[in-house]
Order: sequence, then C-alpha cells, then structure tokens
Amino acid sequence: MSIAAAEILPDKRVTSFVKERRKLLIDGKWVDAASGKTFPVQNPATGEVIAHVAEGDRQDIDRAVKAARRAFESGAWPRLTPSERGRLVWKLGDLILENLEELAELESLDNGKPVTVARAADVPLAADLFHYMAGWATKIEGNTIQLSVPYAPGVKFHAYTLREPVGVVGQIIPWNFPFLMAAWKLGPALATGCTVVLKPAEETPLSALRLGELILEAGFPDGVVNIVTGFGETAGAALAAHPGIDKVAFTGSTEVGKLILQAAVNDLKKVSLELGGKSPNIVLRDANLDIAIPGAASAIFFNHGQCCCAGSRLFVQQSIFDKVVEGVADRAKQIKVGPGLDPDTEMGPMVSESQFNRVCGYIESGLSEGAKAVAGGRKRDGKGYFVEPTVLVDTTPDMKVIREEIFGPVVTAIPFKELDDDLVRAANDTVYGLASAVWTKDISKAHSLAGKLKAGTVWINCYNIFDAALPFGGYKQSGFFFFNVKESIEIYTQKKSVCAAL
Repeated sequence: MSIAAAEILPDKRVTSFVKERRKLLIDGKWVDAASGKTFPVQNPATGEVIAHVAEGDRQDIDRAVKAARRAFESGAWPRLTPSERGRLVWKLGDLILENLEELAELESLDNGKPVTVARAADVPLAADLFHYMAGWATKIEGNTIQLSVPYAPGVKFHAYTLREPVGVVGQIIPWNFPFLMAAWKLGPALATGCTVVLKPAEETPLSALRLGELILEAGFPDGVVNIVTGFGETAGAALAAHPGIDKVAFTGSTEVGKLILQAAVNDLKKVSLELGGKSPNIVLRDANLDIAIPGAASAIFFNHGQCCCAGSRLFVQQSIFDKVVEGVADRAKQIKVGPGLDPDTEMGPMVSESQFNRVCGYIESGLSEGAKAVAGGRKRDGKGYFVEPTVLVDTTPDMKVIREEIFGPVVTAIPFKELDDDLVRAANDTVYGLASAVWTKDISKAHSLAGKLKAGTVWINCYNIFDAALPFGGYKQSGFFFFNVKESIEIYTQKKSVCAAL
C-alpha cells in the first residue's frame, strides 16, 4: 500500500457550501431544526469538522410529513400531467450534470471516496437514473380485463386496472453512496407522482442538501421533496413510524432494516429494503486470470469495501489459488490510499471513526482466530480513518470475518477443489443474498452456477456493473423488492381494480 500526497483543497463552490450552516428543506423552504440544534460533519480524511448541519428530530419529521401530504393531496404536484412530471425529473438530471464537478468534490470531501470515482461513477449514474426514470412517468399504465362471471349470466362488464402513486414516502439512505442512493430513491418516487421525506445518513448529509437546492432550481412544487438531516435513532426512527407515511424505503444494514420493519408494523405501511451482503466471488481454474485477478481486487476494494455487494468471500479453485491470492494481494499493496480529493488517490478513508474501529476490530478478530494477512492487516496511524486493503487466508467457516459483513476493504480467500454441490453450499452459506460473481471461460458452467447461487445479482466475468435498466435487490436477509427499472415503479405505486356493469 502506498500513501497519496497531502490533501488538496476543494473548489471554491464546495468551500462556500460547507462554510454556511446547512438547514432542513421543508415545504420548499430552508429552515432551522425546531430545537435549533446542529451537529458537526467531519472530513474522514482528517477527522476535522467541515460543516454544521441542522439536527432534525421528531417535530421536524412531523412538519416535513405534513408538507409532503399537502403537496400530494392538494398542491400543484397532483395536477401535473405525467409528461410535465417527467420533464421536471429530466431537468433535475440535467442540473446534476451541469454541476458534476462540484457534486463530485462535495461527495469526496464528505464521504472520503476518491473524487475521480465520484466524478466518473456516482454523479453521472445519479443523473442517468433521473433521466431514465423521467421516461417512465408517461408509461405507468393499467390494463383491461375480460370477465366471465358465472353467477351473472348475460351481464357484460368493463373492467380495468389503474396504477396510482402510493402516496407520501419516507426514504432513508446510507452513507456509502450518499448522492447516488438519494437518486435511486427519489427517481422512481418522483416519476410515479409520490411526495417524499428524505433522511440522509448523519455521516454524509452534504450532497443530499446540495441536491435539495437543485430540486428547487428545477422547479419542483413546494413540499414534493423534503430533506430532514439528523440521527437515525431520532429522525430516522420517527420517519419510519410516522402514521402519515404510506411507504418506507430504506437502504442500509440488515440490523437497522429489521427495526424499520418493526416500526412499520403498527399501521402496516409498505416497506422496501436493500440491506447487507456477504457476497461470494468464485474463480474457476479455467478463468482468464488477467481479467479475474483485477476483477476480484476491484470487487472488494472499490469504494473502500464499503459496498453492500462487495465480493468479500473470494472462492478460488485449488490449482490456481496461490496465483490468484498473490495477484490480488499484489494489487492491494499497490493501491494508493489517501484523501479523496487527491487525484492520485485510489482508495480513501473509512467514512467515520466508528466504521474505522469496526473494520479494524474485524481484522484483529480474524488474525486472533488464526487467519493470516498476506496483504494489509493494519490501520494507518495519524489523522484520518485509513485502513490498509487486506487479504486474509487460512480462515475457517466459523470465523466472524467469514460469517459477518465487515463493510471495509477486507477479503477472505477460500480454496475449493471442484465445482460441485459443496462449493454451492459454501457460497450460499450466509444469511445474506445480495450479489455474487463467477469467473470462467466456460459459459455453460457460468450459467449453471448462476442458477444455483442464492443472490439477487450474479455477475459473470465482471463485477459492480450497475445500470438504471438493471434490477438490483436481494435474497434472504439482504432485503426484498428490486430497485431501478420497472420493479421500482411498481413498489412506488398501488394497483386499483375498477369494474363497471354495462
């Protein structure tokens, strides 16, 4: 591992944005929290405070929900045609691209990720999501049904279905892809005609607040999108349990996802969840190692391993195990770790001190239980929350590093002998089922294995490929319902049957 150069200061627009105390967006206006409280936001590359943000609480959530309800039921929003609604969503995508550099730097400063990654992936993908969903606004439709009612002989009916927006939606997003996850949540909700109360992660609220400014600039009616920053235990919990919310959409840990479900039980509000993962990444002996080795490294080290779909369990066929592990370890050692704003940085810090301690704790646990680090295995002393990209071998199935989601740049390499039921059982031996991958030149083997893996996504000879048209979701405790494409339109609408006697 090498360390990138000293931190580079952000663009003047970003500096100006973070210097101003940031407020809540409620009913089209920027307002202070009812309590008057704020909380600090840190730069994870230094641990220093870079901004202060309003600390929303139950009272603020209530104000935001009421504003969203008014906008949904009696404001300008429900009177817009689908075409008009789609044009607003498209314009928001355009504004994101017009402000790409500022948004990328803000995301890098707040989250710690390399600005080159935010510039190439996070921000353009967010814009693309809004552009894609804008087209769906005019394509939400029902269907006619021919009825044959045995107890009404001779009577003719005209029967059809409608798709209507589900209503006021509470959306809670994570800190690993703050801007992109806001887009994933807002895009389908706005395209379908819902109104939203968005609660960003307390670690990374800044890009969502900048997005709020762009939403106002695009011309969305007051109250359609409300943004309440605050802590999960207060603002997030109040949002999930609020009786004025018709649906909750959450992306984050499985532990918190279970709490969201419990909070929604009282009034049976709709819930969609995208949760954690412990994804198997399988390399067969006939794989093209020139592709598989860098692919396996990227699968775990991309975004500092802070990905719910990270390829954290690397299964490698015995005959090529040493070569693959050596190749992944060599790449880990060459990764330039440093502040995200440095253009040479390839991997930034963990997002917070608590996440830094969590990841370091898992590494220590693995080493104490007998695992061996062939790369990394240490934290970096000094400022910031930096962890070395780590490759562990000599693990056993009962170790915490194998069983639990680490959410950091730590991969466990596991040898297997043959492509058989034992491999499939080992790959599926997890409570999670978000993603997986297979590397092989034999496409029949790849598709056969894809059918047996219990995961919402199976990548073949690639990893971390996302597109607005590609469904993304999980099996088991990785959540339910798929996101992006038509599936996301369905979870933000509800079906109504209409039957008329003729």
